[in-house]
Amino acid sequence: MRKTIKEAIGGTVQDMLNADLPVSFSKRDFDELGYEFEKVKITSEEIKTIREKTRLSQAVFAKLLNVSLSSVRQWEQGKRIPTGSTKVLLDLLNKSPHILDYRIKA
Repeated sequence: MRKTIKEAIGGTVQDMLNADLPVSFSKRDFDELGYEFEKVKITSEEIKTIREKTRLSQAVFAKLLNVSLSSVRQWEQGKRIPTGSTKVLLDLLNKSPHILDYRIKA
């Protein structure tokens, strides 16, 4: 596929996603268009800062993320690093610290 056509299709796909249109794309579709998913890199200091932005203790933060208190402690101490969807969730919390507030009920 020529580069200009690929760019035009890629722009259209991005517009469709931004407009919340119901679309379905496969990994192959994304690969052919040259899309890549940004890797989430997060340090122990960033995890602590994210938790502090949410204004939660380690225990409550762990419950909110559905992980053990030990995991949160070890992440913040740099002994372990979160993996998979937990890294993505932490990235979302970094951008919007109150995105999971709906999970906390009185």
